Amino acid sequence: MKHDKVLSLIGLATKAGRCASGEAMTESETKSGRAKLVIVASDASENTKKKFRDMCKFYQVPICFYGDKDTLGHAMGKEFRASLAILDEGFAEGIQREMKR
Repeated sequence: MKHDKVLSLIGLATKAGRCASGEAMTESETKSGRAKLVIVASDASENTKKKFRDMCKFYQVPICFYGDKDTLGHAMGKEFRASLAILDEGFAEGIQREMKR
């Protein structure tokens, strides 16, 4: 159930225009301070994971590793996505709460 809830929240955030996806967009939203949560696919390359882990630590943005590229992309109604940034505090808190369950 947790799995579906997290993906539903990602889908809702995308429809609300409060989600940026793709490596370049995720990076720019994180650096600009608009990202409230960064989600990276578990099957992303080690290089990508390290890049976002370091970036999020520096900019003090929560990061989590969840699902795979296909699942994240599908939740957003797009092709596969290795990374995405949630730009809304409410959605970010909801997703983190569901992941802790």
